[in-house]
Amino acid sequence: MTITIYGITTCDTVKKARVWLESHDVAYRFHDFRVEGLDAKRLDGWVGKVGWEKLLNKGSTTFRELTDQDKQGLNEKKAKALMLAKPTMVKRPVLEIGDRVLVGFKPEVYEQAVGK
Repeated sequence: MTITIYGITTCDTVKKARVWLESHDVAYRFHDFRVEGLDAKRLDGWVGKVGWEKLLNKGSTTFRELTDQDKQGLNEKKAKALMLAKPTMVKRPVLEIGDRVLVGFKPEVYEQAVGK
């Protein structure tokens, strides 16, 4: 089973998730949005599984810095365009476990998902 964690290296929640995975001997690949970006096909897949509302982090600094016009009238199309333009607006981390997608970090959810 392939596990990939998506986020940015400076995110505290991503750091906690990576420490948890490592301390439970879970092999994973890290995908840094700032280095590797985010492609539309992957984002579409995530949105199809968990919804754009769960993926768009309205509390992020990047989102809060948007103009009021950019924040208004949010729908799936607009949210996906914002997240593709600035992937740091994606709630982190995103964990892909095979065909499953988890958003955010909760140790009990990770434990259940990886069976550790």
